[in-house]
Amino acid sequence: MTSNTQIRAKPLTKKSFAAFGDVIEVSDKANNFSINDGYTQRYHDLATVDVTEKSGRALISIFRSTPLAQPIAIKMMERHPLSSQAFIPMGQQPYLVVVAPKGELHTAQIEVFLASPNQGVNYHKGTWHHYCLALHQVSDFIVVDRGGAGENCDVVKLDGAQVIAQV
Repeated sequence: MTSNTQIRAKPLTKKSFAAFGDVIEVSDKANNFSINDGYTQRYHDLATVDVTEKSGRALISIFRSTPLAQPIAIKMMERHPLSSQAFIPMGQQPYLVVVAPKGELHTAQIEVFLASPNQGVNYHKGTWHHYCLALHQVSDFIVVDRGGAGENCDVVKLDGAQVIAQV
């Protein structure tokens, strides 16, 4: 029998998430400037969308995510070897981001981040991640990823021995 390992969610910051991808958020540190006669502030170039391998093209979709019962057992991880993948929340609910470094998946390297409703993430090509983990209510996310030829999703099933501490 496998004993469970509990993983606590930590705050999502650009620095803590840099190895896995980009945090997409409004920040005074972001390159920003006024447009549209001063009625709009543009926060510019917040993530690197990487989808062109094997003649890929950018797709924009909406994913609707239903919260899982807590505590959440991690039963799968996936990665996209040909592209990045961005998730941008459309509502006002926090959500969980579960990731592990590129390369061979080592479950001991899984990290969990608590994202606020004003933060999106862009996973780097090859970064292991769980699917969207909405909290508290069904939540919609804008997703920017790759369409085109080639297999772009590797999925690994896990035994659920790692559990996310209740948020």
